[in-house]
Parts: sequence; structure tokens; C-alpha cells
Amino acid sequence: MVDKKPPTTIKKYANRRLYHMGTSTYVTLEDLARMVRNGEEFVVTDAKSGDDITRAVLGQIIFEQENKQGQNLLPTAFLRQLIRFYGDSMQALVPRYLEFSMDNLTKDQSKLRAQMEKTFGPVAFQAMEEQVRANMAFFGDAMRMWTPFRPETREGEAPEAAGEEPKSASELDELKRQMAEMREKLDTLSRTKSQGNT
Repeated sequence: MVDKKPPTTIKKYANRRLYHMGTSTYVTLEDLARMVRNGEEFVVTDAKSGDDITRAVLGQIIFEQENKQGQNLLPTAFLRQLIRFYGDSMQALVPRYLEFSMDNLTKDQSKLRAQMEKTFGPVAFQAMEEQVRANMAFFGDAMRMWTPFRPETREGEAPEAAGEEPKSASELDELKRQMAEMREKLDTLSRTKSQGNT
């Protein structure tokens, strides 16, 4: 078993300055935020009374982070709901629930990152682009089927000359076969995507 290092002590003085006892230097809330991100445990005590004020200082760090441009993690609706729990019969359950939820989120963080890259990475965008192309081809073929009197043109081809014979039954059968293939590909892609989201 690995010995767990005791948390670093940070003292907060009346002038609001924070003193890191391990390095014998003054630190800022930003320094403490960096320590949290790096996984370094610390306890903040009031220099005069010796009271543990870690929770209040962590709250200050969150408040400062939330006020930075583009750094909002806590939606307004969540904050309002949290305030409603104060004094409520559910108040005792909320800290354990939030701690449990954050522990699970932290444990699954690497899986979530991988899933996001898988879902929104270059491969996903390539698949989406292919899907758009297939949809456009399907739509184009369907439109040609429903407009039999309009000459058919494909990219790079000249329109059929007026007076040419209409499409034969075998050509229509070929179009139907292609549409069925596209439909099958769409179904397969849809199933693959829904299985990836579960």
C-alpha cells in the first residue's frame, strides 16, 4: 500500500493573503486552483483561529472561475436548484449525491473523451459527409423518377435529345435497385450510430 502524503497546509491571514506552509511562499487563489487541477491535496486554515476554511476558499475559487469569460461550468438553473436544497429535507443527501456523480464523471472522463473524439472526430465528419452525399444522390434519383418528362442529366453529361425514347423498364428496375441499396446503407449507418450512442 502506498503511503498517502498528508495535505499541504495553507494559512489565510486577516489581510486575505494565503501562505503555503510547504514552500514558505504566498499564493493566490489561481495557484490553489492549479494545485487542485494537479491533484495536490491541501487544507486552508484561518491563521488566527486555526479553523478549517477549506470549503469557503474552494467556493471562492469556483466563484472566480465562474466569473471568467467562457469558463462557466455551473448553469444558472443548476445554481438555483442547489440554493433551493438549502434548508430542505433533501439537503443531507445532496452533498453525497454530487460527490458520487463527480467521482463517476472523473472515473469515466477518459472514456467520455474517447467517445467524443470518436463521435465528433475526423472519422465522424467523414461519415457525415458521405451520408450527405448519399442523401443527395438518393434525393436526385427520386426526383428523376417523379419527373419523367424532364430530360435526365448527370454531372458532366449532356441532356438527352428531345424525341429520345423514355427509360426502359430495365433502367427503371436498375434505379429501384440502387434506391434499395441506398436505403439499406442508410439503415445500416443509422443502426451503427444508435449502437455507438448506447
